[in-house]
Amino acid sequence: MSRGLHLAAYLMAFDTRAQVLQDRTRAGYLVRAAALAELARRGVCVEDGAGRVQVVPAGPGGPAGDRVLDALLAEVGERPRSWKAWIRRGRDDTLEAVEERLTVLGVVTMADRDPHGPVTPFRAVAMADPREALDLQVRVAELVRGAAPVGGASFDDAVLAALAAHGHLRLVLSRRDRRTHAGRVTAFTGRLAERAPGLARAVAGLNLTMVAGQGGMGGS
Repeated sequence: MSRGLHLAAYLMAFDTRAQVLQDRTRAGYLVRAAALAELARRGVCVEDGAGRVQVVPAGPGGPAGDRVLDALLAEVGERPRSWKAWIRRGRDDTLEAVEERLTVLGVVTMADRDPHGPVTPFRAVAMADPREALDLQVRVAELVRGAAPVGGASFDDAVLAALAAHGHLRLVLSRRDRRTHAGRVTAFTGRLAERAPGLARAVAGLNLTMVAGQGGMGGS
């Protein structure tokens, strides 16, 4: 079953053995960037000459029916900002909205909050059937490590490969993988640049953005 990029990015970042996101902060950036890429793919977000994101009327491929994308689209429409700025803003809200959407779809389950228990920043998530997430992680890893023409990959897979590499998602790609296949990573990022050049540049600098935003974080 095909998922939107924002949902697929979450599955890609989920450690099925530990039953938790490998790095929740990192996943927030990845999911937010993926959601923006999904809006660009659908043609409802474009960039102007100054590299700021603009909303265009939703056509048949618009985000209607997806509350995560609808909320993000409304947010982006409030004020013109760069892709990088939109990746950094509201990422926790988007991450939680994706979890709620996956819960509705039956992909994950979220624990109820205990009104009498300690206040926690997020609700625990579990994935009873890990096959979809594992298959996605393996497919993206093999896509980067393999020799198949980059142009033969779907746009979605190319974006996920770029996100996994530039987001330093160790669950999918090691540091050695990123270095050995840097040329392929650049080519996959180029597929995103065909739709949204500014977003591709923001994705290429994703790890530095995360480090700066967190005052230095792991994941190298």
